[in-house]
Amino acid sequence: MSKRGQCSVLIDIQAINTSWQIAIQEILRMIIRDMYHAGGEAAFNTHIKRIEEAAVDSIYTDLRLRGTDEWTEVLVKERASNFVTTLLTSFTYDRA
Repeated sequence: MSKRGQCSVLIDIQAINTSWQIAIQEILRMIIRDMYHAGGEAAFNTHIKRIEEAAVDSIYTDLRLRGTDEWTEVLVKERASNFVTTLLTSFTYDRA
């Protein structure tokens, strides 16, 4: 495969990954907003924090990556936890 072809494949993979992340973020934002909006902003923020803490805890305690070394597993768990935090803290209470 030529370098141009390799670049095209990498761009396609990056576009797919970015599209997937945006889609998941929007789905979660809608679900969380609908589930927790009625309790007011303080309750909404409490729910978001609880979900974040539970998800990060689950990543570090329950997630097992078979066939990887310890360094890779630590790296994946750290990045997944950072993604969870970034994603959930991007959700804001919509007063409308």
